[in-house]
Amino acid sequence: MKISLINGSPKAKDSSSGFILKELREMISPKNEIVDLHFMKKNPGTGDLEPLRDSDVMVFAFPLYVDSLPSHLLSCLVQLEDFLKNAAFTKNCTVYAIANCGFYEGRQNTLALDIMKNWCARAGVRWGGGLGIGGGGMIPMLSGIAPGKGPKKNFSTAMDTLSHRILRQETGETICFSPNFPRILYKAAAEMGWRQAVKNNGLKRRDLCNREI
Repeated sequence: MKISLINGSPKAKDSSSGFILKELREMISPKNEIVDLHFMKKNPGTGDLEPLRDSDVMVFAFPLYVDSLPSHLLSCLVQLEDFLKNAAFTKNCTVYAIANCGFYEGRQNTLALDIMKNWCARAGVRWGGGLGIGGGGMIPMLSGIAPGKGPKKNFSTAMDTLSHRILRQETGETICFSPNFPRILYKAAAEMGWRQAVKNNGLKRRDLCNREI
């Protein structure tokens, strides 16, 4: 089976989407052909689309941007839709999506995953379901934690369910979850992050209210 993993993050490296797909790849790679793609610009080249032509499965991973997909990824999907409609033998392809957000609650990704579901209907491919991951900013920090342990418990359980669906090309309901980490501590860590970013850019907190900057 040919499985294409598409990273939809605009980040060139160290993205949560990239980490998610790396974890998934290790779970589904035996005995399957895996294609890794990264859509970072709004106009994918032929070399980016052609590997998808005969995929049995496509898995998109992307960050949540204003309750939707990143704009460059939306542009890529419009072009991919036209490409797939002209590739008759992709009609049995099953598409899965993994959205992660900075919000603690994974359900914030629901609308973005619904957009992917609607895109599948337009493109003529089958929607297999998706994952809505909360606390996306901390995902890369989980790399050193064993699967199913500590703050990685919900993540590992959901990824295990998705990998089994992919290997069987099954459809299922979207799964949304939050990290196994206290919400109050997650919020505190996030606030430390943006405060440090302000400082690193030579600004002060009050400068964020200055519209002239």
